[in-house]
Amino acid sequence: MQFVSRIRPAGARSSRATLRALPLALGLAMAGQAAAQGTSAPNPDPRVGLRAGMMDAAEATWNMRVVSKTPPPQGFLGSTNSDLAFSGNYAIQGNYNGWQIWDISNPASPQLVSGFVCPASQSDVSVYKNLLFVSGEGLTGRLDCGTQGVRDTVSTDRLRGLRIFDITDIRNPRNVGNVQTCRGSHTHTVLADPRDTENVYVYISGSAGVRSPNELPGCSRATPEEDPNSALFRIEVIKVPLNNPAAAAIVSSPRIFNDLAAPPRHGETATDRAEAARAVAAARARGEFTAEIFGQERVVPGSFTRPLLDSIVRARGGTGAATSADSAALRQALPGIVARQFGGGGGNNDRRGPTQCHDITVYPAVGLAGGACEGYGMLLDISDPVNPRRIAAVADSNFSYWHSATFSNDGTKVLFSDEWGGGGQAKCRATDPKEWGADAIFTISNRRDMQFQSYYKLPAPQTAQENCVAHNGSLIPIPGRDVMVQAWYQGGISVFDWTDPRNPREIAFFDRGPSDATRMGPGGSWSVYWYNGSIVSSEIARGLDVLELTPSAFISQNEIDAAKTVRWDYLNAQGQPQIAFPPSFALARAYVDQLERGNGLAAARVTAVRQALQRAEAASGAARRTALTQLATQLDGDAGRAADGARVRMLAGAVRDLAGAR
Repeated sequence: MQFVSRIRPAGARSSRATLRALPLALGLAMAGQAAAQGTSAPNPDPRVGLRAGMMDAAEATWNMRVVSKTPPPQGFLGSTNSDLAFSGNYAIQGNYNGWQIWDISNPASPQLVSGFVCPASQSDVSVYKNLLFVSGEGLTGRLDCGTQGVRDTVSTDRLRGLRIFDITDIRNPRNVGNVQTCRGSHTHTVLADPRDTENVYVYISGSAGVRSPNELPGCSRATPEEDPNSALFRIEVIKVPLNNPAAAAIVSSPRIFNDLAAPPRHGETATDRAEAARAVAAARARGEFTAEIFGQERVVPGSFTRPLLDSIVRARGGTGAATSADSAALRQALPGIVARQFGGGGGNNDRRGPTQCHDITVYPAVGLAGGACEGYGMLLDISDPVNPRRIAAVADSNFSYWHSATFSNDGTKVLFSDEWGGGGQAKCRATDPKEWGADAIFTISNRRDMQFQSYYKLPAPQTAQENCVAHNGSLIPIPGRDVMVQAWYQGGISVFDWTDPRNPREIAFFDRGPSDATRMGPGGSWSVYWYNGSIVSSEIARGLDVLELTPSAFISQNEIDAAKTVRWDYLNAQGQPQIAFPPSFALARAYVDQLERGNGLAAARVTAVRQALQRAEAASGAARRTALTQLATQLDGDAGRAADGARVRMLAGAVRDLAGAR
């Protein structure tokens, strides 16, 4: 909602006086804007019933504005876009076919700088200085980035692990190293240790099956009791010398999963079980392959079975298509193959906890990492980057797959997301439990104890044609608050405030209709992150979206302006930076707006403080410093009497910093 006010200051005697008073009048008018906009989400929710379409779907926005929508370039159209990283003016967008580098210095018109074809799944990306890191986990990724894939079950051409590129010339990335791992790299996390300026560390989370020791010596899928060097129940730590990234190597394999029992699981809804049974029966009738995966019979995709059939054909010295005998041999062997890849089969591993993490978020400023590790959420001590140590773990029967983690800026809370259904299923339907496929918010005490507080799930029900579940997001630097923007695949983008961990609340959103009205089509936001004033989303099928917040009853223009003063040289969301605000009048006014919104300071004092800030901004030099110092002192006194003394003290600190700024 827009609010326009034309104000002539009372008692104005000249045009110069009017000009001096105008900023104050405008400031007071904007302060009243929140009240004019209301504090309720739109009802009915405009996200419900949106028209389907790939590039022409209907859209719904609330308290956000779409700045640009850029479709995928040739070579990437039709291939899945994945995660994002940022460096300078560039957004680096992973894709199963490689990655794209976009110049987003003009958010309204991103420009493709480089489209580097180098197929692998998932091609999650991170940056550090002149280095780009790319994950590879699938069986078809090649060391030479070729598009022909790898057909052999054992091959020296295969890349499963971490690619390292030099992007000094960002238009021409140059491969300078690769580190092979036993389970590939589904995701990875870059950790810069402030005590070690010569190296950077990369934590590898690989959730695929263990590769053959004939392909990578030393890989073992035995249990740790059978083989103390087992590739299960561990992560990998790679040390990358910044001056010689070709020498990057695994330096430790911490066993952070020791002694964890299998977590409780809720299984699937009755509706999903019935639908899965119908799909399995139909697949069997067509001669397709099925197997028990995570306790339920499922259809095994052809992308998994085709290479296995090819191997059986070659093993008998044959060529061409597989025979019925080859299919029968695979059908007999498939349960054991699946058990080795995904666990199960009645062995020892069924009674144990996770064998790997999906993702790890490091927060060096507080010395902690949040491990989203399949069946558990973990706190890790990363004071020794080579040897991260588990200090706490939580499980929840409402969680299916702990996927990612985000800390509050002060490090006293952590939010974990649950990728129930693996990201490819509709899990935000009106019939789905609100606690499943959601975020779980915990407070942290004594740096080691996590206490559950609440769940947050996208409040708008989605259709059965839209894959939807909690996915990747980041904090938006709103002063004194924990506000997060998060991707929900085809559920769109949700911005919510979790400052009060027991009462998270949505405050903005953007959504499209399904990519296809008749079936589960590709699409949705894989990742969405705030970076230097913009909200950038990697849309799985539709390209790159850029959005921004608009002022509302929940976030004022001053809060948005204060957020835009935070500038980073680079961003990897899994390497969470601590938000620090430079001194600015926007920062001070943001705190004033919050005090007014929450009735944390008497209305008369709110007005007086706004007037004092306006006068100080109009002054300069010593006069400004004196005015701000006096205001800070007055606010110190207000803090003891205010309903929200803590926030008044934040305001006083911001004003005092502003007085000392040059």
